[in-house]
Amino acid sequence: MRNLKLLRTLEFRDIQAPGKPQCFSLRTEQGTVLIGSEHGLIEVDPVTREVKNEIPLVTEGFLPEDGSGCIVGVQDLLDHESVCVATASGDVILCNLCTHQLECVGSVASGISVMSWSPDQELVLLATGQQTLIMMTKDFEPIMEQQIHQDDFGESKFVTVGWGRKETQFHGSEGRQSAFQMQMHESALPWDDHRPQVTWRGDGQFFAVSVVCPETGSLIASTQDKPNQQDVVFFEKNGLLHGQFTLPFLKDEVKVNGLLWNADSTVLAVWLEDLQREENSTLKTYVQLWTVGNYHWYLKQSLPFSLCGKSKIVSLMWDPVTPYRLHVVCQGWHYLCYDWHWTTDRSSGDNASDMANVAVVDGNRVLVTVFRQSVVPPPMCIYRLLLPHPVTQIMFCAHPKKSNDLAVLDASNQISVYKCGDSPSVDPTVKLGAVGGNGFKISLTTPHLEKRYKIQFENSEDEEVNPLKLHHLTWVQEDVFLAVSHSQCSPQSVIHHLTAAPSETDSEQGQLSISSSVTVDGIIISLCCGSETKSVALQVAGGQILKYLWESPSLAVEPWKNPSGVPVQFPYPCTQTELAMIGGEEKKGSDQDVMAENSEECILGLTDRCRFFINDTEVASNITSFAVYNEFLLLTTHSHTCHCFCLRDASFKSKFSSLYHNEDMLGPWSLVFCEMTFLSILSLHRLMFKEAFECMRKLRINLNLIHDHNPKVFLENVETFIRQIDSVNHINLFFTELKEEDVTKTMYPPPATSTVQLSSDPEKKKVDLICDTMRAAMENINPHRYCLSILTSHVKKTTPELEIVLQKVHELQDVNELYDHSLGTYDFDLVLMVAEKSQKDPKEYLPFLNTLKKMETNYQRFTIDKYLKRYEKAIGHLSKCGPEYFPECLNLIKDKNLYNEALKLYPPDSQQYKDISIAYGEHLLQEHLQEPAGLVFARCGAHEKALGAFLACGSWQQALCVAAQLHLTKDQLAGLGRTLAGKLAEQRKHSDAATVLEQYAQDYEEAILLLLEGAAWEEALRLVHKYNRPDIIETNVKPSILEAQKNYMAFLDSQTATFSRHKKRLLVVRELKEQAQQVNLDDEAPHGQESDLFSETSSIMSGSDMSGKYSHSNSRISAYVSCFFGPLTMPWVYGESTSKRSSKNRRKAERKKHSLKEGSPLEDLALLEALSEVIQSTEKLKDEIHHILKMLFLFEFDEQGRELQKAFEDTLQLMERSLPEIWTLSPQQSSAIPVLGPNSTANSIMASYQQQKTSVPVPG
Repeated sequence: MRNLKLLRTLEFRDIQAPGKPQCFSLRTEQGTVLIGSEHGLIEVDPVTREVKNEIPLVTEGFLPEDGSGCIVGVQDLLDHESVCVATASGDVILCNLCTHQLECVGSVASGISVMSWSPDQELVLLATGQQTLIMMTKDFEPIMEQQIHQDDFGESKFVTVGWGRKETQFHGSEGRQSAFQMQMHESALPWDDHRPQVTWRGDGQFFAVSVVCPETGSLIASTQDKPNQQDVVFFEKNGLLHGQFTLPFLKDEVKVNGLLWNADSTVLAVWLEDLQREENSTLKTYVQLWTVGNYHWYLKQSLPFSLCGKSKIVSLMWDPVTPYRLHVVCQGWHYLCYDWHWTTDRSSGDNASDMANVAVVDGNRVLVTVFRQSVVPPPMCIYRLLLPHPVTQIMFCAHPKKSNDLAVLDASNQISVYKCGDSPSVDPTVKLGAVGGNGFKISLTTPHLEKRYKIQFENSEDEEVNPLKLHHLTWVQEDVFLAVSHSQCSPQSVIHHLTAAPSETDSEQGQLSISSSVTVDGIIISLCCGSETKSVALQVAGGQILKYLWESPSLAVEPWKNPSGVPVQFPYPCTQTELAMIGGEEKKGSDQDVMAENSEECILGLTDRCRFFINDTEVASNITSFAVYNEFLLLTTHSHTCHCFCLRDASFKSKFSSLYHNEDMLGPWSLVFCEMTFLSILSLHRLMFKEAFECMRKLRINLNLIHDHNPKVFLENVETFIRQIDSVNHINLFFTELKEEDVTKTMYPPPATSTVQLSSDPEKKKVDLICDTMRAAMENINPHRYCLSILTSHVKKTTPELEIVLQKVHELQDVNELYDHSLGTYDFDLVLMVAEKSQKDPKEYLPFLNTLKKMETNYQRFTIDKYLKRYEKAIGHLSKCGPEYFPECLNLIKDKNLYNEALKLYPPDSQQYKDISIAYGEHLLQEHLQEPAGLVFARCGAHEKALGAFLACGSWQQALCVAAQLHLTKDQLAGLGRTLAGKLAEQRKHSDAATVLEQYAQDYEEAILLLLEGAAWEEALRLVHKYNRPDIIETNVKPSILEAQKNYMAFLDSQTATFSRHKKRLLVVRELKEQAQQVNLDDEAPHGQESDLFSETSSIMSGSDMSGKYSHSNSRISAYVSCFFGPLTMPWVYGESTSKRSSKNRRKAERKKHSLKEGSPLEDLALLEALSEVIQSTEKLKDEIHHILKMLFLFEFDEQGRELQKAFEDTLQLMERSLPEIWTLSPQQSSAIPVLGPNSTANSIMASYQQQKTSVPVPG
């Protein structure tokens, strides 16, 4: 979760040299830059800003005088004490910078496009104009020459052997060589310059052409043009894809000029250039810095340069020694050097209102994680801020009470200010990340965009030439920012005050202007602000520390001095600095806040080599990071530990000296204890025991600290502690963690000499003193409620007071139960102690206990568990006694039905497991659970018993599987099949019976007859034609179909008559009910049995609702019938029934309750049930009628088919017309219908459902 922050910029403008720069190289030891042009070579010193050497190549004839020459490569050679220069015309020249002597060491006739030296300068690679590679030693002796474009087979080359490839096909008269004809290599993109790019791996073992090797690692970077985007892709050495990221530009908007890994391969620089898309459009070139974390690529910096004029980039490269230093040379002889460093942008508030925000830059997004509320792994975040341009720097407000506000500087030099608080509307630039979602209420307070400020430069050219003109921005006040820039012509820096210009309109866009500036000698590389003293500490490149009081009218800059008056200077440049108040005496103000007097404001610094300084004193050399929080200093070390120091501690510096010599002497002060210091200790000071207890539980801090922090205060306020905790479990937890040691001396040594007073009774042990004091307090408050805690206080003492505990338990519990519980612990000493405290006669229990003591341990515990009726544990102990005790164990298993528990005690391949399984199966057979019994028998290998069980339940598949394992003869298998078929036919499973007869009894004729009996017409026809028996169609199939048609006709006639009769009677009964109701209109409500009738009939659904419900399933039945005998005039049929009952007994009880006898009180309900049954039985015919209609159509029984269809249609029409008359819904009855929806509750839905259950079911 780090960002790349600019440390400093080195700039050398308007270098006095002829021509235009073409390429450059570095002389790292001298700190100079070699730049080649069409006239020669110059050496410049960017620090002193002077030209040190100038070597013309035109006069020697290596470059033409007309300015058309080109230098394609420059390399400083340490061994040769000279510089190697390669020209486009093909010359390789050695230049001695001391003597200005030139030597041409070789020439390539076709010209040179690239010269690249290996990192150790042992090899040099030349790319020629004929697209070949020439490798030579450092003495320019050729090693190899190879074509860049490979078009032949060879060692370690992939060969495609598929028939679809040209090289493996037959080519006829053309010959096989036609597959390998030379092809012209055309550029993939129109803007391709055809120049190869060569990079080396850091160890010099590999090089790559037109892709980028990292300095370390094995991934190779390249670009890939896709239909809608352009990606940077990464490959392994074997060519497999290994990650990618998409460039934040539209398709064909930019081109990639180069990819460059830095020295440690942690940052990838992507050099891009705008393509001309519109006339008169402003074109730019970009340098983007990408890093990876958790397999996600972050865009950390984006530097826009102009593509026209002097600021156009000519070349750029990473420093080979300093990993995060980037060198850039622009067309107008303008040299830039950027030094970056890693930083963590976080809010730095010193109170609970600070949300511990951490912001991460990712292109034009800022990913913010609020660690006080949630911890999510990157690249996820709590919320993200969307900016119009890539982000350059993030700064949180330095004011301690506004630390959650942040400002973002983007690549367009625009500052966006986000503030926390209520926003009048939803901010579209703030999007939630890993929290929230549809239907969730977000408790997180997100910031909103307050305003965007455009920085106004005095000279617009500065912004174009150096996009990072301003850096080290610091938000010091509401509308005041501090920024640093470097002088162009001298080693000086300028501190700018950026203030918001007054605006007449309340718009989101504002202006930041430079109100004042202060010049400082030296290059400022860091800036930190003290929130309390309003002072700013500046670190210059030489290590000097300067103090700048930005609120002072004089705006003076003076050296930072230590208490002795000596100016402070860091021995080494520090990449991270902070101000902190160290030392002083603590004093409590009226608001109970801790303040310090006589403290010293010091500057803390950390170098990139892990050296930690306080002022100019190095106090540690193994620190990886640090942070100042209020009066505490947090440090992380190389050993992956976090330590905390109190800055107000008088022994603070002495502890650091021990850290410098031996890290183990530091003590276990951790980040967790720091948080505990603020919350727990402060709460204990204020006697807020509950808050301190909860904080310690959350942070897993030893609860002994509640007492050890100040024993005297705790013991004097024990009752307050108990009342605040107010939980027996929490009090018991406190007791269980008590121990004799003082945790303030062992686990949590205090940051300063403790002034708290010890207990008033130092001779008494700590644990005993706490237990006695708390027990007395609990007995005084409520002995019944704190009974368990009182018992725990007795047991927790150094010498447990078990007799007192038993006496108290005896008062609360029956002695016999207590005796049994103690016996269940198998501890005879405890049993004797309980028995002695009881009224039991020793003659009763001593013989029993003596007998138990003589038994073997497992059998002893078995006897005890059996005595206590803990049979599951008893068989567990008995199973460990040996095989001779197994019969006794099996008898107990059978007697108590412990089969499932017993099977877990023995391995599946043991004889005991099989015996228990057989007994279990026989038990299941007695319970008439034949199929589970068969499975148990089959699992243990008792196949004969399994076959009998499966035969009894009709599980024919399992029976035949077991029969195969018994290796039955053919006749036996056939007899078994006939037996199974008979049982299946009795169960009306005709299809299964037919399958068994055909496949196992080889009796297909009987199988066909069973299928016809079960109306499985299509399957019967399949067997008829399979065995070529068309005679059966005439003798059996057709007669069966016609017989079935007659049965359906008779059934439909019967259903129609029954339906009409019940309907007619229902109308009569309802009319009688209405007449009786009219007589009793004066009554407030019906009483007695009639009220039940009215309430139950009130929940019947209306016919219109029913017709809508069942209209969906009509289309399928209509299609089934109309495809044979024409469309139905009433395309309607009932859907699936939704009326369900839990058991047969329940249905019988309902039928007895509702009698169809004329004149019975609930006759109308019985009629409704009868009508519902008629409709349901008719609905079940749909599939059967569908199948028989197909058969009637197939065998040309058209008249019978139309007759059946007409009868079915008439029945359906009758039922549909009758629905509104049968099921009606009055207005006051609508409450019976379940109400669902977003406003419903569980109680309202259940109440509606229960009311509906009392109503008469409707057909569904």
